[in-house]
Amino acid sequence: MKKKMALCTPISEELLSPIRELCDITECGELKHGKGNVTEEMVREECLGNELIVLGDEYAGADTIKAWVDGGMKFIGVAKGTPATVDFDAITNAGLTLSYTPGRNRVAVAEYTIGLMIAMARKMTIAAAGLMNGEHTSEACDIYDVPDVKNVTFGPLDEKHPFIDYGIGFELYGKTLGIAGYGAIGREVAVRAKAFGMNVIAYDPYLNEALAKADGVEGVDLDTMLSRADIVSVHLPTIPSCKAIVNKEWFSKMKKSAYLVNTARAYVIDQKDFIEALENGDIAGAAVDVYWKEPVPANHPLLKMRNVVCTPHMAGLTTDVDGWSGRMMAEEITAYLKGEKGKYLWKTKK
Repeated sequence: MKKKMALCTPISEELLSPIRELCDITECGELKHGKGNVTEEMVREECLGNELIVLGDEYAGADTIKAWVDGGMKFIGVAKGTPATVDFDAITNAGLTLSYTPGRNRVAVAEYTIGLMIAMARKMTIAAAGLMNGEHTSEACDIYDVPDVKNVTFGPLDEKHPFIDYGIGFELYGKTLGIAGYGAIGREVAVRAKAFGMNVIAYDPYLNEALAKADGVEGVDLDTMLSRADIVSVHLPTIPSCKAIVNKEWFSKMKKSAYLVNTARAYVIDQKDFIEALENGDIAGAAVDVYWKEPVPANHPLLKMRNVVCTPHMAGLTTDVDGWSGRMMAEEITAYLKGEKGKYLWKTKK
């Protein structure tokens, strides 16, 4: 008899085909209703009675986990880099393991982080927004009447020049990048930063020194990273010991000319200390893709700061990410069906 599986996250048909031979699969949750269109109660009811339950961004608290276990759930997977949307204690108390997809978006986030660094260093977003808003433009004319001028510039370097208004940026080449958290994403950022000619140092209490050395990265203590880095890129996990760890003590040890980039979670940064550091000039600027409340409140101070690049939590999502997570989760499902131990099992960290 086939096993029953509730599937809430995309897995390609190529990977699902052999699984279908052993499972009756029911699409549930956001896979059925679309992103953001489900409640925990809906998901609890739809997935009830399945031996295998595979989630994406759906929430599952202790009561939901208990209901699923009572209904016969023996395998649970969450296609996320950090499965913070489920009650892990309830899962372990039921004697189950939790499969997840670590590093599924590591390339997406790493590429985006480098993009934020370039945009921040070269004043790209403020300059682009300025032109779109009509700043530093000339009167309307026939745009196809092209004059025979080889050296076209924005005019004399006076108070009306965009260089003066937006500021002149700096190159990444030769600068020191400090990476806080040398996990899957931090490492991908390091490799790309090295390609730009940056010096890369990393702080991680669990740093694999041999791996870092192979990447051309120097492992250092926290104070050294903060004092030497021209840019600090945050890649810390959302675990209790990291809550608000990036605070005024960090900023006081950074160069006043240094910048901070956060594509991890706002959970790891003390919001008040961060804003004060930017307002007081304790650090030169920042680039952030994550916030303490999302969508970001319209009155958030970061949105008004000319030395901060803000984007709406886009780093971890590309058209490729579902493919990576789907492949990893398909491996976990297949291992369970074969009676084997999964490869990607979540373990809590303090």
